[in-house]
Amino acid sequence: MRTRTIRGVPPSSEGSSWSGRLARGLAWLRPSGGRLDPDAYRRVTAVALWLIAFIVVTGAAVRLTGSGLGCSDWPNCERGRFVAPLRVKPMVEFVNRVITGYVSVAVAVAVLGARRRVPLRRDLTWLSWGLVAGVAAQIALGAVVVVFELNPVLVQGHFVLSMALVANAVVLHHRAGLPDGEDGAAVATRPRVPLGSRRLAWVAVGLAAVVILTGTAVTGSGPHAGDERAKRLPFSIHRAAQVHGVAMLVFLAAVLAFAWRMRRHGAPEPVVRATSTLLFVLVAQAAVGYTQYFTGIPALLVGIHVAGATAVWVAALRFALSLRAPAPGPSPTRPDLGHDDHRTGRGAAGRDLVAHR
Repeated sequence: MRTRTIRGVPPSSEGSSWSGRLARGLAWLRPSGGRLDPDAYRRVTAVALWLIAFIVVTGAAVRLTGSGLGCSDWPNCERGRFVAPLRVKPMVEFVNRVITGYVSVAVAVAVLGARRRVPLRRDLTWLSWGLVAGVAAQIALGAVVVVFELNPVLVQGHFVLSMALVANAVVLHHRAGLPDGEDGAAVATRPRVPLGSRRLAWVAVGLAAVVILTGTAVTGSGPHAGDERAKRLPFSIHRAAQVHGVAMLVFLAAVLAFAWRMRRHGAPEPVVRATSTLLFVLVAQAAVGYTQYFTGIPALLVGIHVAGATAVWVAALRFALSLRAPAPGPSPTRPDLGHDDHRTGRGAAGRDLVAHR
């Protein structure tokens, strides 16, 4: 079997031991290190995406365990003390901060990897810097949330910012999988489905954002504030839950309408798969939501619901991104097609593309 060597790593370090594997994995971080191929860089973006999604769930765990003010200072846990004392609530908050440190490392590696990737792509560089800006903003807003003792509006903003960061990570991971084009750009793409279907899909993504926003209102008026001293939003949780439920049903209806349209007119396999995944996650999330509401909003189900909200958002974005495919041929630019034609076919590169007259 052929052994691949990486420039900048001495042959003696390329053994089967964990130290050799670590040396190979980190060689490209050194100024004189090797370069990343596109597949390796996409794995880097996958790690960043998973960690960013994970920090959303651990942040919810802080609130659901009443540990939002477990550390009363920032960046220290307590005044003059960086590490939390060995008590449950301070340790929960402190562990979440440590995980934020891992997320910071992951996004920094994504930026370095974008610079080491061969060939260099401008879109990946900008998107990776977007992760850095998002994490920095999240850390800063998190400090403000602590200073203002978990003000519900600020907590809402922190979650919405997390979802924006997740969206950036999803797009980065997706574009890292696109073939390389010319002049430091990704290859041009063409639509897989007609214009009307694409518009309906993006309406569905907008509705997913509305569902997330109304969900933060339910959270802000509910019993799990993160601390007994935290204020709540000045309206009934039952009314907030009703608005959230209606938004979810409208979102589900839009996705079902898209699925019906695709079933009627045909759709490429990647679009069918992404639509099916979104429907499955959305129905499961709705089941959890109604169960938690009618069982008194237990903390465990709320935590599962937060994880489900993140999964729905990721699935909705991947659903929208699946609507375009790399264009065949060497040309880096191809005009978009602005009319409906329900006939689908195969492009020269073997991918499912929309056939147009």
